[in-house]
Amino acid sequence: MNNEQQSDFSLEFLVGLLLSILSGFFISMVLVLLVMLLPVSSQAAESVEPLNHHLMSKNEVSSGSVLFRTDVPGQYRQAPVLKTDVDIRVSGMLVRTRVVQRFKNPGQEWLEGIYVFPLPEKAAVDRLKMRIGDRVIEGQIKEKIQAKKIYEQAKRQGRKAALVEQERANMFTNSIANIGPDEIISVEIEYQQTLHYDSGQFRLRFPLVVAPRYIPGARIDIDERVQGYSGSGWAHDTDQVTDASRITPPVANPQSGSLNPVTLRVDLDAGFPLDSLKSSYHKIDKQVLSETRMTLTLQEKNVPADRDFELVWQPQKGHMPRAALFNERNGSDFFSLLMVLPPDVEQTPLQVMPREVIYVIDTSGSMGGASIRQARQALQYAIKALKPGDYFNVIQFNSVTSRLFERAVPVDSANINKALAYVQSLNANGGTEMAAALNAALEQAEKREVVRQVVFLTDGSIGNEEALFAIIKNKLDNSRLFTVGIGSAPNSHFMSKAAQYGRGSYTYIGKIDEVDEKMSLLFRKIQNPVLSNIQVHWPDKTRVEMWPQRLPDLYTGEPLMLIARLSDQNGSVTIKGERAQQQWQVSLPLKSEQSSPGVAVLWAREKIASLMDRLREGVAADIIKTAVTDVALRYQLVSRYTSLVAVDVTPSRPQHDPLVSQALKVNLPAGWQQGKVLSSLPQTATDSFWNLLVGLLLIVLGSLLSLSFRRRSAHAA
Repeated sequence: MNNEQQSDFSLEFLVGLLLSILSGFFISMVLVLLVMLLPVSSQAAESVEPLNHHLMSKNEVSSGSVLFRTDVPGQYRQAPVLKTDVDIRVSGMLVRTRVVQRFKNPGQEWLEGIYVFPLPEKAAVDRLKMRIGDRVIEGQIKEKIQAKKIYEQAKRQGRKAALVEQERANMFTNSIANIGPDEIISVEIEYQQTLHYDSGQFRLRFPLVVAPRYIPGARIDIDERVQGYSGSGWAHDTDQVTDASRITPPVANPQSGSLNPVTLRVDLDAGFPLDSLKSSYHKIDKQVLSETRMTLTLQEKNVPADRDFELVWQPQKGHMPRAALFNERNGSDFFSLLMVLPPDVEQTPLQVMPREVIYVIDTSGSMGGASIRQARQALQYAIKALKPGDYFNVIQFNSVTSRLFERAVPVDSANINKALAYVQSLNANGGTEMAAALNAALEQAEKREVVRQVVFLTDGSIGNEEALFAIIKNKLDNSRLFTVGIGSAPNSHFMSKAAQYGRGSYTYIGKIDEVDEKMSLLFRKIQNPVLSNIQVHWPDKTRVEMWPQRLPDLYTGEPLMLIARLSDQNGSVTIKGERAQQQWQVSLPLKSEQSSPGVAVLWAREKIASLMDRLREGVAADIIKTAVTDVALRYQLVSRYTSLVAVDVTPSRPQHDPLVSQALKVNLPAGWQQGKVLSSLPQTATDSFWNLLVGLLLIVLGSLLSLSFRRRSAHAA
């Protein structure tokens, strides 16, 4: 081949290669556009049977309506409208709450509304009522599979029905079938819980929104699912989160306005005069009834469900009881709830020991906006609180995990300054691959005579909690894990359980101006000795079943909370422990003239939680299922294996009228950035990623084919 032929071939080859690349790129873009134009295969809106009448364009829909796309281009369907009223009654340490969810059908079709909503992680849900006009249908606790069958049969027969199912300890699904055109159905849910007490303050927290969860793992088919039913969420079930489709409700675009307005009322009977009372994140109106009683309501009438509500109050000095006892008789059994406060820090000498502290900060997409600013400030506060003789390291995680230092380093000015600059540079993006970060944080370094502590700052927005709990239990060794919940809607179930398994405590930070207060309280706990080796001694002849059975160590400001079923109330209970190598004990008489309704339900809830913990200890699942179901049915509680179902007797939907099933959207939590969240969540509901990958592969394939063809042409010449 002469120089002129070689030059012509080179030019022809380059032109052919360019054309091949452009062809492959064109094909891949066509595939991507087709995916974007096709209806998304999300499970968020799914008709029982094909239905194209009663559709409308955006211009035909009234303002404030929630719309769902349909298979007909440019046509939409109106979704049920939800309004929630919350009524909370506080009496001492006990809380009774009624949640009323009003579902309105604004369209002309028969609808099924599906709403995933949060409740406190220790809520004992025990009552359901469905109201249709003046009629009230009481719900019944049934085994989960049986309740689902009852609901599905009523739905097919055109009868109104409501079903409340537990997805997580703090997450539930409410399904309402056969809501007629322009009809309103109310579903009332009631639950019992105890207050949270810490460092001289009582806290009442009511969650208002389910935050989007990061769902790791490979998609699984229906026949591979371990248990349960496919849900209506944006994610498919995976091998790591087998119920992902049930815990990922569709999320509304914040630019479309807020959904699901809430009213909230608290009737507070503290039992003692108050020194202070505040609402952490909402403006409230207060009506004082006496020095111990008051009524509180949200100042705004229709508050969007986009952040947790928290009420905090503190007793006047000298009025805080050192111990509290609540009793209830249920049949032949007696139930007692005890709260005992250990001595104050000032009353016992401190033993300050050097520490190795590993700080772990979540920098995933869900931490964008206000959350990452809160986390950065909290972590900088923590680093500045370190003392000479301590060791420390900083680990950040999103889609990947990275350490600031190869291993924990001693506290000195150079290392502290480097860490502060590093933390200030952190930004939020990517997924929430928490397992690698937990493994890294719990790795046992070289042996030192120090107290080893892990401080974990995250919003906990993950779906694979069980796998993470297993890591903590298996790798904790001599470390202690403290969780710091960040943002307007942290996953309280993950925070509290991780701290329980980590033998630490948990803290929530919902806004920037809380950082100093909350972190200073946390470090008072971390830096001071615990009340350990706690023992409880009951009267000799009394049969007792107490929860928790394994009493935790207590940190500064934390009370001992335990609940027991007793054969009688004769005698006293004695609690002993060690603090700073000194013995401490207190005794309480068991008999009380005043009855406190709800203690038996709380005992059953704690027993169920303890039984569920044993699943993670390797006890056979069928044994735990039987035990939990027995307790839940006896005390009429919602659990993983039992549900509440209410069914109307009279059919209301004509059999020839189709039923449309619609999952209600939830708000993006306040302070979250939609772009960062959606870009970091695995989009398991669509196949766009794979189609894009196919297009890119076509580019490479086309280029290789062209190259091969040109080479054969050159040889032939």
